Amino acid sequence: MFFYIKNAFSIYDRTITSILQNDFTADFSKHKSHNNYIKLFELYEKLKSDKKEQISKDMVYRSILNTVETGIIILQKQENEWDIFLMNDYFSKHFSVPKVSKWKYLKNQLASLCEIIEEHHFQEIKTSLEIRVNQQDTQTFVLQTSRSEIYNQDYFIILLDSIQNVVEKKEKEAWGNLMKVISHELLNSITPIRSLSQNLHELVQQESISSDDLEDMKTSVATMLRRSDHLQQFVESYRKLAMLPSPKKEQIRLQQLIANSFEIMTPLFIKEGIEVVNTITINHWLEADSKQMEQVFINLLTNCIYALKEIAQKRIFISAEAKENRTFITISDNGKGIEPEIENKIFLPFFTTRKEGAGIGLTLSKNIIESHGGYLAYKNEEEKTTFVICLITD
Repeated sequence: MFFYIKNAFSIYDRTITSILQNDFTADFSKHKSHNNYIKLFELYEKLKSDKKEQISKDMVYRSILNTVETGIIILQKQENEWDIFLMNDYFSKHFSVPKVSKWKYLKNQLASLCEIIEEHHFQEIKTSLEIRVNQQDTQTFVLQTSRSEIYNQDYFIILLDSIQNVVEKKEKEAWGNLMKVISHELLNSITPIRSLSQNLHELVQQESISSDDLEDMKTSVATMLRRSDHLQQFVESYRKLAMLPSPKKEQIRLQQLIANSFEIMTPLFIKEGIEVVNTITINHWLEADSKQMEQVFINLLTNCIYALKEIAQKRIFISAEAKENRTFITISDNGKGIEPEIENKIFLPFFTTRKEGAGIGLTLSKNIIESHGGYLAYKNEEEKTTFVICLITD
């Protein structure tokens, strides 16, 4: 009996010790006393399975992080020191830093990064900093950090992305979107023209042409001419964007600039029954190309008119304010607004939701404002669609 009890406690002890030490290499399923400890061994196998799943997930997550072209470090706090829980391959290779285990070792390698994090006491940061990489010229990086506590474990995440990489990503994305739109527009014209051309080619090969065939030919030629005209207009629109002349700046009062634009648009406001609420009181001097700026206002106000088509009480609001050496002009309407899924496409060349639209109004306006050293922004607020023009004021 003594040896039986001793053996029983020994099995319990070995199993519990394996669990506590996170060691699941043993296989108790083949133990001669397995049937006497079914629940214990079921617990062991369950924890063993969970451990395998955890390891698998950890490997997948690390593999994903190692493929990301952003420098990533995850710190884990142990008592009063930070250990490096994870450093992805991109960070290690890009900054020529070995995968060290302690924060103090990383500080010896990248002092400029570590010092700014320590200055902020390992709290959330979003800033830019310059780092010299491999004795080359210094490069500017975007630094973002976050801190979180999970199951009483304190983690600090550091993300470093090269400004150049960020710009290149945005440029590639913009070019990709632009090429989709251009390809779609070109195919919309080229495909029917090619189809009609093939049809005409077959008709002219006939020995005789009937009156019905002649009518088909006339219709085909008319359609081809229409699509060719559309294609020509599309190319002309692209030329306007690509060859936007530099602004011929002159001194002009803000209210005079607004009045010139309203003079052109007022007949359309009256026709559509639109109330214009103009609350501009400031009258700063602006250094601007009056013709180009009028085109911007006309484009934005035309968009307002379109957005108000199905609205009963149609209103357009225009206001302005001066902050420091900048003038902010706001144009809003109480129309149907812009759907969230297309908000990031509204400044894309040739993108439009209007059947009769060319899709260059907002792009052209944005380019004009930027050529003046300002910016054009869009926002949705208080059930109003709002465009903000920012111009530098001397």
